[in-house]
Amino acid sequence: MKVLNLQCAHGHGFEGWFASNEAFDTQLASGLVECPICGDTVITKLLTAPRLNLGNPKPPAETAPAAPANDTSEARLLRAVREVLAQTEDVGERFADEARRMHYGEIEERGIRGQASREQAQSLRDEGIPVFSLPVPPALKETLQ
Repeated sequence: MKVLNLQCAHGHGFEGWFASNEAFDTQLASGLVECPICGDTVITKLLTAPRLNLGNPKPPAETAPAAPANDTSEARLLRAVREVLAQTEDVGERFADEARRMHYGEIEERGIRGQASREQAQSLRDEGIPVFSLPVPPALKETLQ
């Protein structure tokens, strides 16, 4: 298994796991490798240091876990968006109606997400209903396998 550090044309860095370098090249040529942040398929392979197992290391001292070295702002954004998606119900184009019904006590409050036009979102804000836009990267819109 080859773990490669990759980057899209927009500068988003991410990791890809492939059976071999040839498998990466084949998938890249077929347009199957894309940035999980923006969906770009113009991907370059970054230099990576090999991992060498040189024996049994001493057990690490008890310390607080550090953030992963590849914990980029994009990775943090993806985690946050995944969290929101996992904890909310997708009401689709009924978003504005559902938000109003909850705000005015017609239905029980719950976490929802969906689509609203700029005008609908502004109208909700004018009524005192808090809403915000959350761009969902293309990779999170599909079911992961």
